[in-house]
Amino acid sequence: MRRRWSVLGAAACVLVAAGCTSGSDEPEVREAAAEGEGWTVLVYSIADTDLEPYLLADLAEFAEVGSGENLQVAAMVDRAEDYSSDPMLGIDDWVGAKYVSIGQGSAEELEELGDVDTGEPAPLADFIAQGIADHPAEHYALVISDHGASWPGLGGDEGSGNSTLTLEELRSGIGDGLEQAGLDKLDLLGFDACLMATYETASTMAPLADRMIASQELEPGHGWDYRAFQVAADDPDVDVDTLGTAIVDGFAAQAEAEGTGADITLSMVDLNRMGDVDAAVADFSEALSERAADVAPVVGRERAEVLSFGRDPDPTVDTHMADLGLLASEIGADALDVSDQADALIRAINDAVPYKVAGPAALGASGLSIYFPPTEDLLDEDYASVESAQAWGGFLSSYFGAGEELPEDRRASFAGDGGAQVVFDEDGLNFSATFDDAAADAVVSAAISYGELGEDGSITFFGEEQAEVAEDGSGDVLGIYDLTVMTISDGEDTSYAYLTLTYDDEAEVATIDVPLAYYEPGEQEEYRDVTLSITFDPESGDVLNETYYGYTEAGTYGELTADPAGIIVPKLLVVTPDGTQSWEPATDVGLFADLPNLQYDFETLASGTPLYAQLSVTDFGGNSDSVDAEVVVP
Repeated sequence: MRRRWSVLGAAACVLVAAGCTSGSDEPEVREAAAEGEGWTVLVYSIADTDLEPYLLADLAEFAEVGSGENLQVAAMVDRAEDYSSDPMLGIDDWVGAKYVSIGQGSAEELEELGDVDTGEPAPLADFIAQGIADHPAEHYALVISDHGASWPGLGGDEGSGNSTLTLEELRSGIGDGLEQAGLDKLDLLGFDACLMATYETASTMAPLADRMIASQELEPGHGWDYRAFQVAADDPDVDVDTLGTAIVDGFAAQAEAEGTGADITLSMVDLNRMGDVDAAVADFSEALSERAADVAPVVGRERAEVLSFGRDPDPTVDTHMADLGLLASEIGADALDVSDQADALIRAINDAVPYKVAGPAALGASGLSIYFPPTEDLLDEDYASVESAQAWGGFLSSYFGAGEELPEDRRASFAGDGGAQVVFDEDGLNFSATFDDAAADAVVSAAISYGELGEDGSITFFGEEQAEVAEDGSGDVLGIYDLTVMTISDGEDTSYAYLTLTYDDEAEVATIDVPLAYYEPGEQEEYRDVTLSITFDPESGDVLNETYYGYTEAGTYGELTADPAGIIVPKLLVVTPDGTQSWEPATDVGLFADLPNLQYDFETLASGTPLYAQLSVTDFGGNSDSVDAEVVVP
């Protein structure tokens, strides 16, 4: 369902197949399996999380196709205790794991597995080996479904201490399962999870399958449309590219129907071509490292503007994943001494991603992301242990080193107040200033923030938007704020909310990211970090997509499943006089977490409202400076 802003507020599983169906069809399917024809799909469904209702719906979609003469579908389904009590395709609710065959409209239990830690590679290996042994076929697909986290891996088995599978554990689990089954590799490896279409993932998985399907962006809860596997049921000789294309198209069509298509991505990656991508990433990383001091300003500017995924206003929750192809393209266009290496990487990515889809908010997505935190203090030390990231990690070290060595007189700074001026016009507040000429090459981004000044000197911010830096080298910066504040209401209470606004001129869409906290019913201390992502048309005000994404205790991401009796609390950024920053609740009451019925609006500040505005610039070393103004809304 689409909503419309009442006030326009933005000027400025592994696929595992069981090869049998229930009832009278079983002998026929067993015979076909014995001949090794058609496709076997193995589904590793980590449903011991709040995604359980969505994953059960996915298996119901599979049952609309079901095992048959040409297609066998088997799944290992690990269920949770609290999120759903619904039966699954005729099997009563359970807690723990079962090995099942997905028939047409029903499922057959093949084995009761009990408590299984899906964050360990051994159960994954056992499932793959058993599934292949039970259901021999000519082609094999494996899809893993759950929360994803890009290079840290996926999962979050709540029944096993939020255990996750790292990339190395995924590689060993899948590899061991294939070895036990006597199979060299899969035809298709799918990750129906957030953020898994990364260079790090594809490089690690390359020896295990011919194709990989995954999303660069956070995935809506409905995930893939598994009815797309009908093409394999219809034709046992269907090739992996035809099947993969059907899966990608099915996901896009379902997202459009569900109203979640504005910011989706899904890529089919030819893993057989990842060797060329590995070589190109290594050459590009080496070229950047050798010229780190010279190219760092260009790299920093492009990193600040490039399409990124899993964003959050709180940098400790943000995933810091950037589109690799777009990043290489923009860096190569501005830093000519690395353009050859950038061009080679772009060609390698284009060859390795034969098919993909992207919504308007992800326009131009190349199909593969890469980890790139903007500053060294945000770099996760575990990234150094990712084998496929060694070359890129070396570049990151060189880039951050160049930032540390940036001379003080070249760091982002305003001389005095920078000639700061505040003017009100029909667009709202126009805040302009000029930073030092010496910092012109080092500055990579600028922003305008706005809020209110407290009696104790602390500042409570309720928004930040990108400001414009003049391209003529003058150091002039202009930020525009339209004098509206975002509010969220549950129909009983209303709260202010903090937002960051991202606008893409080419895509002609804008995205608002809002940081929130979610408390389970009865919980007052522990909460989950949540990001509300809203994509809208800035011309008409029409909302194209709105989704709540939760950050799990395991460090993975997925669409939030909220109890309507729970509480959602918007967070505001508070900066104390000594510069300490923290995210604080915007309301002491909170809002009921009945997510579909929460209402968003933009409230225009009343005439006479005191307002604090801040204009800031940041260089590639992470150094920032700002000028501020205390004004009254006319």
